[in-house]
Amino acid sequence: MRVLSLRLLPLIVLVTLIVLAVAPFVLAQSENKPEPPVVHSQDGGTSGRMESIFIPPLTGAPFSMMLVTEWSRPLGNGGSFTLVNKRRIVRDGRGRIYQERWLLVPKGSKIESRMDVIQITDPKEHTWLNCGVDEKVCEVRPYGLVPEMVYKPGMGTTGPLPDGQGFRQHDDLGLSNSNGVDTVGYRETVTLNPGVLGNDLPMVSTREFWYSAKLGINLISKVDDPTSGKQFFSATELTTSEPDPRYFVVPEGYRVVDRRKGEEKPN
Repeated sequence: MRVLSLRLLPLIVLVTLIVLAVAPFVLAQSENKPEPPVVHSQDGGTSGRMESIFIPPLTGAPFSMMLVTEWSRPLGNGGSFTLVNKRRIVRDGRGRIYQERWLLVPKGSKIESRMDVIQITDPKEHTWLNCGVDEKVCEVRPYGLVPEMVYKPGMGTTGPLPDGQGFRQHDDLGLSNSNGVDTVGYRETVTLNPGVLGNDLPMVSTREFWYSAKLGINLISKVDDPTSGKQFFSATELTTSEPDPRYFVVPEGYRVVDRRKGEEKPN
């Protein structure tokens, strides 16, 4: 037994030396191994977006304007949190529409808004260009609206809602004038009974708008809804002359990707 142990001694020594030699390398590898990414999670919050005014592709009714937007939501202490922006909207006599999308920023803050998207629609070509300002890429997608469609402001009549859900009050506010354009005003007040939309008390929402039949758009619009807060849209710097054609071409330096056909075209 002692002879066997003596014979194994060189092997034991060799294994020990190998372990001692490899250990620092293994330790170094362990120390240099990248840490897995850390994900910080939080519950709650919202990611809802605000819908702006609707612009139909009417022909023979050109205009240019700046749309001022305010979106106010209530705070738990009785105050409010308000976001604002101002953006250009242009339509020519052929029904083509140019719209800038600017980021909403806190009202009265030092944060400056910036344009992040340009949208150009052409009802004759049935195209909708959605151009990312940062990427300088215009994606072409189908556009289904045409001038021949009939565009009317959505309104209801005074009376009870279906299935006992509540009541709608419709009011005609008469005639007015905004930016030299005649408008007619309407107000709709909808009261939902408790339990209809997860509400434990009657829930009241109002929508007031001043509509221009000449242009087919609302020049002033006010929405007060408990689920989304208060929204105010107002057309300013309005002109009804034919706009510069440059608004309706792909911006210089932008790449075009046709999502209808998968083609890519440099500009």
